[in-house]
Amino acid sequence: MDEAIERIKNPDTIKIIIQLKQVGNAPILKQSLFKISRTHKFQAVIQFLRRELKYQGSDPLFLYINGAFAPSPDEPLDNLYKCFSIDGKLIVNYCTTAAWG
Repeated sequence: MDEAIERIKNPDTIKIIIQLKQVGNAPILKQSLFKISRTHKFQAVIQFLRRELKYQGSDPLFLYINGAFAPSPDEPLDNLYKCFSIDGKLIVNYCTTAAWG
């Protein structure tokens, strides 16, 4: 009940855990778990990962949820988390070539 009240009072303070998993020949991150505000869009994860990997806008980077599909950049993270989280984490696979549809 307290969490529901907190979500109403301060929606930006609730964070979700994202686990970034490398696929194929993509560089491996030293840290794979990150917390991000649930109010952000998936584009924030894309930008964050590009910054962490030191990738330019022209460098290919593909992100997938649970190795199954590539969400739209304007998809709210809260929706993705509610529908596709596993053990309290949203798993985002990333690679440099298209891996899944």
